Order: sequence, then structure tokens, then C-alpha cells
Amino acid sequence: MQRQKQKIVMAIPVSIISEIPHLREKTLEIGLIGRAAAIFRVNEIIVFSDNPGAPNQKRDRALIATLLSYMETPQYLRKLLFKLKPELKYAGILPPLRTPHHPLERRARKLKLGEHREGVIIAAKDPGSLVDIGVERPVPIIDKKLPLNKRVTVTITKAGKHPRAALANHEDIKTYWGYIVTPSKTSFGQITKSRKYDLVIATSKIGTPLQQVTNELAERWKKARSILVGFGAPSQGLQEIVAKEKLSLEKIANYTINTIPNQGTETVRTEEAVYASLALLNMISN
Repeated sequence: MQRQKQKIVMAIPVSIISEIPHLREKTLEIGLIGRAAAIFRVNEIIVFSDNPGAPNQKRDRALIATLLSYMETPQYLRKLLFKLKPELKYAGILPPLRTPHHPLERRARKLKLGEHREGVIIAAKDPGSLVDIGVERPVPIIDKKLPLNKRVTVTITKAGKHPRAALANHEDIKTYWGYIVTPSKTSFGQITKSRKYDLVIATSKIGTPLQQVTNELAERWKKARSILVGFGAPSQGLQEIVAKEKLSLEKIANYTINTIPNQGTETVRTEEAVYASLALLNMISN
């Protein structure tokens, strides 16, 4: 579960769930995408607007972001960070991530020196703060008063019956540590322009079959520090999405690839494209 050397960002359109009528099925769809992101060590998921005039874009964007964030949050912190809301009615069907930052150990005496944990600040206690890290009792962070309800990553600095913790430096964490979710009102084209990526990959059924550019892409991948992988929706691919901005994928992406050549179905669902594409990109990047 070693983390990637590069920062991997995945961009998905809001309309991936626009044609799904029921919240339960929407939840399942989003859960599959979140699970794929964790399997292939994605660091950030951007949920971008692809049909700004649609009446449900704002609502669906919020739903996707909420469910993806809920999935990424360790189970022992969810009640602290998420209030009961209608969007979470079917959260029970979301698949568990089982990533390193979702530990199962709940006993304080089993904490190990140098272990990293996600936590939430629940109290201020001179001369520092108390953090809930999913064990029987809160753990003190000495000499650091932090805002209540703030989510933090900590390192265990003292193990045993009375453990202590300190704020962690994410650069020191060598394992994959989940993803962040960024709901964006901007379009895919604007994202590629406004944020600096060393490598932009668009996935499309009109793209170049991946096997034709595998070696070249693998070399670019190894040299990149930040990589954006964009996906379309079943109702409109990335090429149609950016065409509404009077752009072409050839101008905004370094590579436009087809990871499912000769597909046997008329359309490929976004979660299917995500699994197929990230699996193949994972192979050529290792």
C-alpha cells in the first residue's frame, strides 16, 4: 500500500448520476467510484460541472462530494464529522475502503510508537488538545491548542497505557493515505487551465488505443509530479463536454486514450471506465 510518487488527481462529471432515479442506486454508483480511487491510490477527486444549466447539477455535485468524503473518513470519526442528513440514508451500502488510514484496532494500549492515525479534536486541555483517534479514550496532543471538530492526522509519540500524539507531517507518511474531494463549479477545460498538471490524460472512446502509446505514456508518467485523469459521463463523453466550451481534447490533454477498445456495449458507465482506465494506468506506471 505504498503511496504513489506522483500526485494522482481524478476528475469526474456531476452528470454521472443525473440519469439514475433513486438515491440508493446513486449511492452505490458513487461508492464504486470511491472504492476504485482508493484501490488505485488516487490522491484527489474533482467533481466538475459538465452541464451548468441543468436544474440538479448543484444538488448532485453536493451529493457526490458528501458520499465520497464520507467513504474516505474512518468509521470511528463519521459520527463526529457528519450530521444525519437525507443524502446519507443509504450510506450503509457504501463499500469499506480498508486503506491504512482506516485501522481496525480500537485499544489504546495496542497503539504503536510512530503509528499514524486520523483524528478529530474534541477538547482543549492545558497545555494542548485532546484528539479522538478511535480508541477507548481521547489522546493528548501536548503544547498544541487546535480548533474543536478539526480533523487532523497525528503520529503516536508515546505508546503504552497513556499514549500521546503529535500532528503528523504528511510527507513522512509512506503509505497511501486516502483522497480529498474537491467539488468544483468550473468545467473540465477550466480545470486543466487553472491548475498546473505535468500530465493530463483524457479518457474517451474516440481516443488512441492505450496499447499504441503505452511506452511513451509510461515515460511521461514517471517524470510527472502531478497527473490529472479525466472521465466523461454515459450521456456525454469528455469530447462532447469540452466541445461546449469550444475546446478539443487534443488541445487541453497531453493524451486522449481509449482503454476499452472495441467495446461490446453502446455505452460504458463511468464507474466501468474508471476501473478499466485506472487499472491499466496502474500497470504501466509500475
